[in-house]
Amino acid sequence: MMTYAGHKLNGSPHKLYSIDKDLNMTIQPESIGGTPAARMIHDESEQLIIGAYFIDKTGKVRVITPKIMPGRITAVARHLTDPANKVFVYGMEGELFEVNVHTLAVTRLYDDAVPGYHGKGAYTAQGLLVVANNGEHYGKGGQGFGEHDKPAQWVVSQDYAVRKSTEDRGSLATFDGTTWKVVERRQYTDVTGPEGVRPTQAGANLPLWTIGWDKRALRLQVLDQGKFHLYLLPKAALNNDPAHGWYTEWPRIREVGDGKALLDMHGMFFDFPLSFRPGHTGGLQPIGRHLRYVPDFCNWNGRLVIATDEGSIFSNPLCGQPQSNLWFGTYADLKTWGEASATGAIWVKDPVSAGVPSAPFLVKGFKKRVAHFVSDTATTFNLEIDRAGNDQWTPYTTVAVAADAYAQHLFPADFDAQWVRVTATQACTASVAFSFSDTRAHDPKGPGVAAFAALADVGETAAPLTHWLSPDKDSRNLKVATVKAGQVVGENHLNSESLLFTEGKVGADLLKMMKPTQEFSVDAASVVVKSWGQTLRLPKGDAAFDQPFAEGWPRDVREVESERMLANIHGTFYDVPLKNSRDPAVFYNMKPVSSHRKQIMDFCTWRGLLLLSGVKAGTPAANDVFVSADGQQALWAGSIDDLWKFGKPVGQGGPWKDTAVKAGVASDPYLMNGYDRKSLTLKADRDCTVSVELDFDLQSGFQTYKTFTLKAGEALAYEFPDGFAAHWVRFTADQACTATAWLDYK
Repeated sequence: MMTYAGHKLNGSPHKLYSIDKDLNMTIQPESIGGTPAARMIHDESEQLIIGAYFIDKTGKVRVITPKIMPGRITAVARHLTDPANKVFVYGMEGELFEVNVHTLAVTRLYDDAVPGYHGKGAYTAQGLLVVANNGEHYGKGGQGFGEHDKPAQWVVSQDYAVRKSTEDRGSLATFDGTTWKVVERRQYTDVTGPEGVRPTQAGANLPLWTIGWDKRALRLQVLDQGKFHLYLLPKAALNNDPAHGWYTEWPRIREVGDGKALLDMHGMFFDFPLSFRPGHTGGLQPIGRHLRYVPDFCNWNGRLVIATDEGSIFSNPLCGQPQSNLWFGTYADLKTWGEASATGAIWVKDPVSAGVPSAPFLVKGFKKRVAHFVSDTATTFNLEIDRAGNDQWTPYTTVAVAADAYAQHLFPADFDAQWVRVTATQACTASVAFSFSDTRAHDPKGPGVAAFAALADVGETAAPLTHWLSPDKDSRNLKVATVKAGQVVGENHLNSESLLFTEGKVGADLLKMMKPTQEFSVDAASVVVKSWGQTLRLPKGDAAFDQPFAEGWPRDVREVESERMLANIHGTFYDVPLKNSRDPAVFYNMKPVSSHRKQIMDFCTWRGLLLLSGVKAGTPAANDVFVSADGQQALWAGSIDDLWKFGKPVGQGGPWKDTAVKAGVASDPYLMNGYDRKSLTLKADRDCTVSVELDFDLQSGFQTYKTFTLKAGEALAYEFPDGFAAHWVRFTADQACTATAWLDYK
């Protein structure tokens, strides 16, 4: 395995490691660091090529120095004409090298041969080298050239370089040995095939897979018999979407033993059949969400090993230094993490031709499913399904939509199909999107919550041990500030090797940064957050969270996985994207993880662990609790995906509670995404009509879902259908009134 720096084209102090069956780790003296992420086993020479290292079956390591092959090496692929003796090496700046696997002679073939930025994947199949870029750099007149591009050396038409649309981001491209062709100007990452990291000449004509995304959905392209075929999958999280591509480092499709393969993208693992190709697409289905930032994973000695990237120092002063580690477990463990909850779209305000079917959209494996429809023209959407993934399409249902109106279809609980596709009867501009959810339990005394028994519940009279946390930037220790009544009363380190607390200064400057600042407020109706000029409202948890703890306000927002925010607001953890590494969180794209009743003062990731502050005083040391010798410091320790054990998100509140409402003025948006059973109570002090409006895809705007006629002073109750979901909900009354719009999520 390798660790790497963020942007080092010419090497760095980072290392190449070897780990034996007993988990003894050795730092290889040949280490050159840099930013490598490539790996392939060259079949004919029996060498592992990982980054710029060539390792034979005896363990001998040879290395190509950055002086000879500079760059951030991201992929290695079989050669088109001399695969027994040469490989292609692809770099993040778009450079393509040819390397002799015997002599390590390097030939630089191209600089930036295809448009886009942030080169990620490369693989050879069916006589083609396929490469992927997952980002776009907005320099040089806004034309999308990467910051290291050299346009004079491009070997494709300069027309490819011009961004014809704001959606031209990254690229998927092919090379036949002579000519480059751009397949699609979209953001793509991994490129691989059924043989994975050990491709052979015998598998040269097997299918090729590549995974990417756009603003609508994940995009799975399959090269089969020389032709690309597109399949759409929903997104479990929106952390990865920015145009620069930095936040989607290394999603993978990899074999993990016992004939299984996993696809990881946008915060969700999927079962991925190794036989996947057109006509054989059955078996692709979600396993569940995860919070880890996963650069790679593999099967090793009967274990599933996942590399994790827990901390980036880009504008993140509380990280101290980059944090990464390995997780060891099993395939079955993945099913105990997050639920299969995701959203995605076929069209988002897109021009749609009459009678032309869309690409297939994955519906298999989700328990609750709803489809949303909007069109600028009266039309009927015909839905067809492929039940088994064998390209046998049959009519399923039709949904009629009036001009500039909204409609929805709730799939029944027993609905079973692999794919759905949609056709419009009239040419139109339309949005068609899906919200998928699951049925996790929420039992505050259930077996999962027992994992957090050491943490103090709200309402307990005895104050817990509360600390502010920050990894040290100069060592691998954790800096711990002990807090009482809002004041720092102790400074300690948690030793990275012994896991024992020792005396150690935190420092005045760091203490100022460590002190939590409240990002949210609470009123009678709901929790309120401000994001990019918007006022957004979230459900409330226990009333105890309306006020600070005895030791002060707890931490509410923090970057805990590299370039990913975790929020702990009013008893619910949320997954919150960054706009970019220098900008604040994007709450509009947030999604709840789980709800709790714990006095969690602070949280962070450190050395592969999730640490929570708020342990009950007097708790003895255990596998999941670190306690100091004098009992004055204690931290709960686990993994970030343990947070799912709290159970599904719940809460109540709304945008109005006895609120003075103006006629025709919409309320603040109130979060709906990620919650299960939803009920609504409406009430006003005068006769009026209230419209319930939904934002179902974050891009098509709010649409009227239902209107309710209210009688003065009479409460109206409504239960949303089981499985119905959208991102945000808001309300508009046709009369000035004092009104309540109250939602209960159970």
